[in-house]
Amino acid sequence: MTAAQRMALQYVLLFGATGVSLPFAGLWFRSQGLSGAQIGALLAAPMLARIVTGPLLAVWADGFRARRTPIALLGVAMTLGYGGAGLVEGVAGWALCWFVGATAAAALIPLTDVLTLRLASRERFSFALPRGVGSAAFVVANVGMGALLLTETVDVVIVWLVLTALGVAVVAAFILPAEPVTDGPAPAAGLERFRGLGRLIADPVFMIAIFAIGAVQAAHAFLYGFSAILWKAQGISEAVTGQLWAFGVVVEIALMWLFEPWRRRAGIGPWSLLMVGSAASVLRWSLMAFAPPLWLLWPLQALHALTFAATFLAGLQIVERLSPRDSQTAAQTLSSVLSAGVLIGLATAAAGPLYDRYGAGGYWAMAIMAGAGLLAAVPLRRRLAGERGRYPL
Repeated sequence: MTAAQRMALQYVLLFGATGVSLPFAGLWFRSQGLSGAQIGALLAAPMLARIVTGPLLAVWADGFRARRTPIALLGVAMTLGYGGAGLVEGVAGWALCWFVGATAAAALIPLTDVLTLRLASRERFSFALPRGVGSAAFVVANVGMGALLLTETVDVVIVWLVLTALGVAVVAAFILPAEPVTDGPAPAAGLERFRGLGRLIADPVFMIAIFAIGAVQAAHAFLYGFSAILWKAQGISEAVTGQLWAFGVVVEIALMWLFEPWRRRAGIGPWSLLMVGSAASVLRWSLMAFAPPLWLLWPLQALHALTFAATFLAGLQIVERLSPRDSQTAAQTLSSVLSAGVLIGLATAAAGPLYDRYGAGGYWAMAIMAGAGLLAAVPLRRRLAGERGRYPL
């Protein structure tokens, strides 16, 4: 297998898991009798904790000789966490086990992205290719789980998460390339790795950039946590919910595989991509706040290509350009901590009470968050060009 194929296999398993946990975890917890506020708090806890767990895991991961080793260990932790959630009873037990599983799953994404970026640069394949295959697996997981839930109990969600997490661990340990963490003879000492993290945090351009990216990504929180519940209340079946999620990811894949190569050839830079994604996000969540009918949900889901995929690709490239080579794991993790951790954690915690009180009106808060990201991105263009050297924006 080529390096691109190996990474594609890892993304298939990783996003096969998230393709089920994102849309259907809320339904599983609802079936256990939890309220919207309880679900929001339980889902938000590992996200909020990423302000601590994210940097710690990034520094820990950079202490290994091969990048695949911490990925395999986190796959084991993910398996144990999700498996435990299906075995225990009570809010405290569910919260603890979900915290372990979700924390490991979230940490796996930036570590896998960094490994893929390194291999893509050296072996000259497009990063979007294996990442897009993972997105395709996300689609299959959405549709497949939606169909399964028509005939099976919601406990099948937990079974699926355990099996895919175990697959992540096995593939990482035995199939992923043994790419070294550093080009030197040994990884930097722990203290030096923490100093590199501190230099990134002290860089105002870098922090503004990851806030702009993170705010737009975090605005998906209400969709992730409560779209399936809201749509079911509107009479939309779980199968159609899976199809709606799948459609959003299909257009995401189309952007990665078709539009992205053209964008690079045309010299359209990541800042422009971020601006387009931010504006689309404001529009998407504003319209979702009106609880639109099924026919309108399809074009709104198509905007996922801009609100998620365009912002994600822009963010990866901006962060890579703003960070030293020996701090790229920490840089991508910090960006992930802010977008998929602190900001989305706060948004998810707020989403529960917003859902309980306003229903679909909770999407207005997401539109405001996306607007904040858009405003933060506007002056970033000048700072990127002036302080970091000129490149396509």
